[in-house]
Amino acid sequence: MQFDYKMVILSRKDLKLSKGKLAAQVAHAAVNCSNTARQGHADWYESWINEGQKKVVLEVCDRQEMFRYYLLAKEKGLPCCTVRDAGMTEIPHGTITVVGIGPAPDNVIDNITGELKLL
Repeated sequence: MQFDYKMVILSRKDLKLSKGKLAAQVAHAAVNCSNTARQGHADWYESWINEGQKKVVLEVCDRQEMFRYYLLAKEKGLPCCTVRDAGMTEIPHGTITVVGIGPAPDNVIDNITGELKLL
């Protein structure tokens, strides 16, 4: 199947989150970005929904690297979000764990995050 739209979630390697914690943070980013896209880029959102909602989780080294990609996405006008942890389990309150980008055209996202590795 051909996907023309996707969402990427950037996860920080330095936090060493458990699989369950990471899954929850990625889910928060997916929901938040979906809502952002639905409001600001309804055409992208609808195309992404109809294609099957492709999502890819990529790794970044730390907060600084994560924000570099976040700012690039914001500058390009892409839907994006940060996720701050509530601090109830593994990490301190307010820690930014992941960044979501999209849904947006696949090639536009790849121009920003294309060199990152899959988690």
